[in-house]
Amino acid sequence: MGKLRHIAFSVPDPWKAAEFYQSAFGMHKVGETDSPLASGVYLSDGVINLALLHYKNDHYAGSRGKDYVGIHHLGFWVDDPAATRQRIEAAGGEHWMGEVPADKNANLFYEVKFHDPNGVVVDISGHGWGGAIKDFPSEPAHEPTGSQAAGGRRK
Repeated sequence: MGKLRHIAFSVPDPWKAAEFYQSAFGMHKVGETDSPLASGVYLSDGVINLALLHYKNDHYAGSRGKDYVGIHHLGFWVDDPAATRQRIEAAGGEHWMGEVPADKNANLFYEVKFHDPNGVVVDISGHGWGGAIKDFPSEPAHEPTGSQAAGGRRK
């Protein structure tokens, strides 16, 4: 089972966006990047990694282009990237870029990116992202209350 642990936003100024998420939501900075693909800031709430990225060219930004602002892609931490790739492709997803490193014992960061059947970019990693944790800590079970107990929807 994949665990949603990474959300990437395409933004014009990653450092300005990081200030907002740190001030408004108490997120913590866990890193920065300046790669051939993008420059940016990585934040975390302790469970999920939020990447605030400014893409350097349209190829790496994908079909929306480097000037797009908004959610760019989602990332899932998976146990078996090869088996997950097979399931993604069998479900109608198409590989876009990236591969699992040949040395599976190396402690290397990687993402393998796909387009889902609607064109949404989804990536997978067997190593996860900075500031993210694979499994939630144990939490006590909570009994549903109010409209939730009656099968209603939370507003």
